Amino acid sequence: MAKHWKIGLFQSMGLMGSWRMPESTSTAFLDLDHWLTMARRGEEEGADFFFLADDYGYPVVGDGIPASAVRAGVQFPKADVSALLPALAAVTDRMGLVTTLSTQVELPPMVARKLATLDNLTKGRVGWNIVTGAGQNASARLFGRELTEHDQRYAIADDHVDLTLKLWEGSWDDGAVVADREPGVYADPDRVREIEHEGPFFRSHGALSVPPGPQRTPVLFQAGASEPGRALAAKYAEGVFLAAEPAAMKAQIADIRRRAGENGRDPRSISCLIAGTFYVAETEDEARAIRERQRSMRTLEEAAASYAFYTGLDLSRMDPDKPLDPSAGLTQTGRTNVERYLGPNAPTVREILEEFQANSVMGAPYVGTPEQVVDAAQEVLEETDADGFLVQPDHAGDFDRFFDLVMPEMRRRGLIAPAGEPTTLRERLGGSGPHLDASHPGAAYRRATEPARA
Repeated sequence: MAKHWKIGLFQSMGLMGSWRMPESTSTAFLDLDHWLTMARRGEEEGADFFFLADDYGYPVVGDGIPASAVRAGVQFPKADVSALLPALAAVTDRMGLVTTLSTQVELPPMVARKLATLDNLTKGRVGWNIVTGAGQNASARLFGRELTEHDQRYAIADDHVDLTLKLWEGSWDDGAVVADREPGVYADPDRVREIEHEGPFFRSHGALSVPPGPQRTPVLFQAGASEPGRALAAKYAEGVFLAAEPAAMKAQIADIRRRAGENGRDPRSISCLIAGTFYVAETEDEARAIRERQRSMRTLEEAAASYAFYTGLDLSRMDPDKPLDPSAGLTQTGRTNVERYLGPNAPTVREILEEFQANSVMGAPYVGTPEQVVDAAQEVLEETDADGFLVQPDHAGDFDRFFDLVMPEMRRRGLIAPAGEPTTLRERLGGSGPHLDASHPGAAYRRATEPARA
């Protein structure tokens, strides 16, 4: 039997889809019931995890945020996802909850403490999307810092994750929590310790104050497709998100798995998930009409603001009939969405804007009837060797059409796993147990369990 697809649901606590369409729900992003309803439905339908992206960035063009971004809601506004997660945990018991924390903004002990707390509260269903930050030029302005060079950010991220893993895996032994009221012993002091870290960017001599949750280390995700991003993924990630044309994704996945093997890891311990947008209806014509309605509501000016958010580059100032200058790849904000448009068959600036107008960063969508989109999705997974999809919100900003039309077709074909009993997110994604795979570098920081004392 073929392996089951892994299905994640992508959201950000802001305007998603095409908020101007009358059926859109995304303007309710500050209404708690909006998120509780979405999470309950995702769990009922059997999604593996709910992924909530987060960052402090926004588009910057010239010396400030462009009016088009504010007016049209392009990567602005955004609310704080961390405030939402406990509420989602309270109304679900099987679906994973994945959030983004930046290694440029949050210090390692802060990340370790927040996610250890969530791993306990969710009973082992939390994941961390490791990012060096989106919209870095805006984030640097906001925090009053100099913009850190792109490759340097990944070197900082490597040291950050290394220290965070030491805190999760090394501070508490299994069995450290005794909670014995009679002698008054909550934790065995011999099984709790401060860790030592002397890295190139971070130093620590201290202990994580939160006892480990069921997973100890949350499931680690990563999304950067630049060369440093793939290197970071191959070293640490258990899940990788990708968005490109199938041939490019196939090469990226093969490269990440090759690098993982060179790092001594099992290449198949990394789940590769494709960003997938589904425009689906009972007929192909209706699906294409929905897609065209959404595309028509986004201007090229808004597309330029979106591109500036991801890359720091202002396409509106470039010759629309020429490709990007290859030196644009040296941008320090983000390179994934620059490098994908370079090379011998590079599109013109106008074609890049038209692509962003239609698809933003997510690549070509799946358009048609349920049978057609699942056929197309199967072809892409087979071509790329990916493991599933990170499903993007549709034109309405939610997943109702995907739940109503696409998942029943996937289920009919046996492509998605039955709901099953509650378990940890790591086990749900194919891990042999709740903890890091033995080949993962973080596993080396966990001390072998000693025999319990008499």
